[in-house]
Order: sequence, then structure tokens, then C-alpha cells
Amino acid sequence: MSKHRVTLIPGDGIGVETSEAMRRVVDAAGADIQWEVAPAGAAVMEATGGSPLPESTIDSVRCNKVAIKGPITTPVGTGFRSVNVALRKTLDLYVCLRPVFSIPGAGGRYEDVDLVIVRENSEDLYAGIEFEKDSAAAARLIEFCNQEGAGAIRPDSGISIKPISVSGSDRIVRYAFDYAERLGRKKVTAVHKANIMKYSDGLFLDRARAIASEYSGRIGFDERIVDALCMNLVIDPGQFDVIVLPNLYGDIASDLCAGLVGGLGIAPGANIGSEYAVFEAVHGSAPDIAGKNLCNPTAEILSAAMMLDHLGEQEIANRIRAAVRKVYADGTYLTGDIRWATRSDKAGCSCTEFTDALIRAL
Repeated sequence: MSKHRVTLIPGDGIGVETSEAMRRVVDAAGADIQWEVAPAGAAVMEATGGSPLPESTIDSVRCNKVAIKGPITTPVGTGFRSVNVALRKTLDLYVCLRPVFSIPGAGGRYEDVDLVIVRENSEDLYAGIEFEKDSAAAARLIEFCNQEGAGAIRPDSGISIKPISVSGSDRIVRYAFDYAERLGRKKVTAVHKANIMKYSDGLFLDRARAIASEYSGRIGFDERIVDALCMNLVIDPGQFDVIVLPNLYGDIASDLCAGLVGGLGIAPGANIGSEYAVFEAVHGSAPDIAGKNLCNPTAEILSAAMMLDHLGEQEIANRIRAAVRKVYADGTYLTGDIRWATRSDKAGCSCTEFTDALIRAL
């Protein structure tokens, strides 16, 4: 019997291809994993009565405790809410963990980036508490705000609510400090807009300061307003080590950081809670190139390395990361997105060719 049983959610679009490439690499690296494939996405909605996230898939993750997923298409503005958000809420995956590091040959703007984004995953504007324009509920909320003197809201507004709690802030900031201490990191930076949003971001900042005091003398602490953070990341990302942010800012800053090192095609990620962990490439499903064998599976493969760390298989995880660095440094087999990022005049290789090269490098 396999040592580890893992739920594999291939997703849709290029997720099917990146997930298969990931599985080939993990198996070739010697990981003892039994994969339990579970569906999600638009393609399964008819069979599940309209849900893109079948209950059987959630049950699989609950049973196995660990999952890895490919990207899943989310409609913009209409249609179902994000499957990613649904998984995070259902399984209380309150941490979005995004390590960001330079890979020589990947076309990054910097050569020595090594930082970690710790994003709160369960509240803020992404909590999904919304009121549609012209709805009776929106009208009542607008009237309530007017009566309370909280500020005028135009009557033709759609409204989203931004909840930030003491408990939610405490656990994400504490996770960031514990992570820094466990991995030998030196500093945690808390990010906010408390100068404007005093009761939501202000609460987050107050709790970050309180938690930071418990680690005084062991882990450094500073704080940045979110717009200043973005500017300083571009000027000198070496200023930062572990960065902890509320949900929306974390989403934006993590993509910005991916851009510093070569793009989302090489950006791994994980969603972690007290019981369950779901690892994922953070890029989109790229339906325009799906099925063409053109996609870059690096992010999914590096996410699998994070998963192996979580499972206690650090040696295999490090072997995979070393193989990725070797293939990128060699430069012979790189997909088209990396050729573009490096401004190379060479044609990009296929997903299969890149994966084959990676397996040879293990």
C-alpha cells in the first residue's frame, strides 16, 4: 500500500496537462503516492446538478487530508463563484502560502528574490458577502448606512462587505511568525491600509503588532501600507522576507511578486488549514492553449514539491526543485512563456518535452 494517499483534482483548461506532467515527475522522483483523481470545474456541472465542485471531491480531500489541483476556469462577472474560494471556505483553508524565489534562466527581473507571501484566505472582500445592484437587500443596506451616518452610498451601487476579525487576523499572523521561525526566516512584514480603513485594516494591524510582541527578540517585525509595499517590492524585493497580508492585498501582491521572478508559470502555492492542505498552481486555466501541449507545468510541479515537504518527503521535494533549476539553467527545453520572458529567439518546447527533460534531470 502506498505511503501517502493524495487527492488529485486536475481541473480544466491546461490543468489536465499540467497535472499529468506533475504526476509523472513526482512518480519518477520516487514519491510513494497513491493518487485519487477527483473532478471539479465547469465540465462536471451537468452531472452534479449545477455544482462545479462535487461533494464527492470535497469528501475525498477530507478523507485524504492532502490534495493538489490544477487550475479551474472561473467566469468573470457572471456564472458560478470560484471553486478555489469554495474549497477554502468549505475546508477552512485559512492560509494561502506563496513562496517566491528566483530561478536562473526563467526571465525574472531580479536574480536573488527569496520571500514568502502569507495571505489570509477566509475573510476580507473575498468572503463573498455581496448585494446586487437594485436588490431589496442592497436598498436596505444603503438606507441603514445613511441612518447610521456611516456615509452615503449611491442608490445604483452593487455592494461588497469587508469583514476582518480578531480571530482571523490572529491566526494568520501567528501562522506567519511560526512559519518564519520554523524555516529560519528573520522578519515578518504586516501589510495594511489602516490609514484609510481604520476599523478593518486597523484591526488587522493592531493584532499583527500584538502577535509580533510575542516573538520579540526572535523574529523581526515591520509594517507597510499596501501601496508602499508594492512600490518597494519593485524597487528592491530583498527588503522583504515573510509578508503577511489580508486576503485581497495578498492576492494582488502575490501576483506582483510572481512577476519579479518570471511570471505565474513558475509560481507555486498552497492553501492550508488546521486539518487539510490543498496545493495548486496559482495561474489560470488558459483555455486558449488547452490541449495543445504548449503549457508550462513548472508551477504545478513546484506546488507538488511543497506538498511533499508537507508530507515529510523533503529529500524528494528538494530533488525536484534541483531538477527544475537544472533544466532552466541549461535552457535547452523551456516552454514558450519562458522564451518570451527571456526575450529569446528560440522556439518554446512542448509541455511533454519540458517534462521529459525534468525527469532526466532528477
